[in-house]
Amino acid sequence: MAAPVIAGHAIEVRHGSRIALGPVDVVIGAGETVALLGPNGSGKTSLLRVLAGISAPDAGSVSLHGRPLAGIRARERARLIASVAQDEYTELPFTARDVLLLGRGVATPEWRPYRRADHDFIETLAARWEIGSLLDRSLREMSGGERRRVLIARAFAQAADVLLFDEPTNHLDLRHQHDLLAHLADGSATSVVALHDIDLARAYCTRIVLLDHGRVVADGHPDDILTAALVEETYRVAARDVDVEGRGRVIVGR
Repeated sequence: MAAPVIAGHAIEVRHGSRIALGPVDVVIGAGETVALLGPNGSGKTSLLRVLAGISAPDAGSVSLHGRPLAGIRARERARLIASVAQDEYTELPFTARDVLLLGRGVATPEWRPYRRADHDFIETLAARWEIGSLLDRSLREMSGGERRRVLIARAFAQAADVLLFDEPTNHLDLRHQHDLLAHLADGSATSVVALHDIDLARAYCTRIVLLDHGRVVADGHPDDILTAALVEETYRVAARDVDVEGRGRVIVGR
């Protein structure tokens, strides 16, 4: 594994008396694109929130570049980690341009007025994620997929070392799902992505962390993790291994 960028040790998250996650150890190396897979309620969101510093674990610790995450101030942490939650919505009348500029502002070491270079950067980013026509529209007026692309672009506006995405393909059409995962796979950032689509995870991720009932049940290369036996055991669904033009696939269902 490459040098660790973010690492969690003995992480536990509790909701009342129920343990939602843990204890879990996870180490993410520089440049990895890691998929978190598992059924609903397996702990993916809880783990991402702890790794992002959004919520503190009830036990255990997280480090970022060898530093305790809890000791990194919020503004510096936002320059190092960009995250997109599973569901983000606001009643405030923010336009897409407002949202991207907020992400751009986070990337600067201290507050300053936006400059022409910032606006040019936003225009380029909007073109990359095909949201140029949305820049001056309110998020409240957008479809779920349009809003999702704006939030994804905001994360890239932060120019962070680490990208943490919770089910980012929700609401995205097929082309934009593959575009996002390919961009993560080809980029230099370290990324951790919670997914439900095992084919996307196999195609684009360098590693799979498979969770179930709040525990890591498997961690490794996609070809080693995404087998019919593990999918059946974890998801409680019929599955079979097939070969498609020399590439292994898992077919789910009868």
